[in-house]
Amino acid sequence: MFGLLKDLTSLHGPCGYEQPVSKWIRDKVKDKVEHVQVDSLGNVIAKKKGKKSGPTVIVTAHMDEIGFIVKKIENNGLLRFEKLGGHDDRILLAQKVQVRTSSELLTGVIGTMSAHYAKFDDASKVRNHRQLYIDIGATSKEHAIELGIEIGNPITWAPSIDYLGNSSTGRFVGKGFDDRAGCAIILSLLENLQDGDFCGELIAIFTVQEEVGLRGAQVATNGIEADVAIAIDTTAVSDTPEETMDQTLGLGEGTGIKVIDFSLIAHPTVKEKLVNLAKIHKIRYQQEVFPGIGTDGGAVSLANKGIATGVLSIPSRYAHSPVEVIDKNDLDATLQLLETFIRVLDENSSFNFI
Repeated sequence: MFGLLKDLTSLHGPCGYEQPVSKWIRDKVKDKVEHVQVDSLGNVIAKKKGKKSGPTVIVTAHMDEIGFIVKKIENNGLLRFEKLGGHDDRILLAQKVQVRTSSELLTGVIGTMSAHYAKFDDASKVRNHRQLYIDIGATSKEHAIELGIEIGNPITWAPSIDYLGNSSTGRFVGKGFDDRAGCAIILSLLENLQDGDFCGELIAIFTVQEEVGLRGAQVATNGIEADVAIAIDTTAVSDTPEETMDQTLGLGEGTGIKVIDFSLIAHPTVKEKLVNLAKIHKIRYQQEVFPGIGTDGGAVSLANKGIATGVLSIPSRYAHSPVEVIDKNDLDATLQLLETFIRVLDENSSFNFI
């Protein structure tokens, strides 16, 4: 899992600029499914049939990561930028980033005032991202252009992944786990299902532009007649000491079975089946009630005439930062519950509301 996450998080793919990720995932799955395509928006849609007839099941995770985009090149070579996705301006200063040009990836840093000047500044002030800049080492606007910089270049955090503490903790720290960790779960699921020992058809959708309004999922699910869907995404835990944390979701406490968020009220039949399977198979889980987050599950549930949709969440600390933290035990629990759900379905499985 560490190696798969390293491969995925090293790919440069902020919202709307997921091309490297789409290509990598398409090539990764093409020999494991009967059909794979990349649609006009960049969503990767892969289909695999089981040995017996049964329901059509969508599993989905988003490929995009939060990032930035070049807005202006200053005369001194520094870059102004806009956000792609949700960022906290308080953590932007002094972070390493990676700028993608047409020919290469450039290392940059979001500039900050030297500590020696701090006494002349308002230390309590949080500067808006529009006041900040990225330094790529260019000495002038012309130099930046020579390096390949142009308006619209996409930007991500600099790639990083490591064990938190050491490998014995089973915890990973890095950028882009939201939602390359979900992509890793679905890729692992497809690998595990190579025996074909399930009923019906599995449609794996790796979506784009989730972080800017669930846009990819809205397009990808149009025209797909599915009986049930499970979205896989990370979720922000509340187990650290800050006053606003309510200790209802914990890192290492198991996969999150979604109850409600701002984009979705999980379909009761799907949620209950996930909970019951977790209990029967002794898979560690926690139920998630968190209105501060949304996932592709919200868009998928509204597709066509409506699809019974649930969500499995991978708990994460420090979400939407370059140092997100996830726990391998939670990844394992998420994969185990998802695979169990797929394998127990048969032609009699029903997801009626009443």
